[in-house]
Amino acid sequence: MDRKKLIKRLICLVFFIFAANFLANKFYWYFSIWYFDMIMHFLGGFWLGLAIIWFFPSESFRLSLEYPINVVLKILLFILFIGIGWEVFEILVNEVVLKNSFNYLDIISDIFFDLAGGVLAVLYFLKRIMFVKEGEVQLK
Repeated sequence: MDRKKLIKRLICLVFFIFAANFLANKFYWYFSIWYFDMIMHFLGGFWLGLAIIWFFPSESFRLSLEYPINVVLKILLFILFIGIGWEVFEILVNEVVLKNSFNYLDIISDIFFDLAGGVLAVLYFLKRIMFVKEGEVQLK
């Protein structure tokens, strides 16, 4: 898979996420379907993981088949950082602006599903590695 295919898939995925979020807000799916938030966080983590792979292709991810854990850790730590930032934003909006109490178990669940989506993105990326030549990632 080359960068053009990846960017096309990223664009399609982000439009799907935006459409699902729009419909969820319009039809109150976040309140009526208890697991919908989990699906959206999973898709967001998957999209973010693929976006990281697209933005930092070979310079940042010098990968050898013996040590793919470095790439996995970089991607997952970035997703964790963004996920925690998003949860801080949600807490501020819920507690400060809307004056609603917030469920802290939901925070843990959201971050878990962000990371699970990121793991799927990493597996999607690693599956497409065809061969490594002089430290650069070659994708199918």
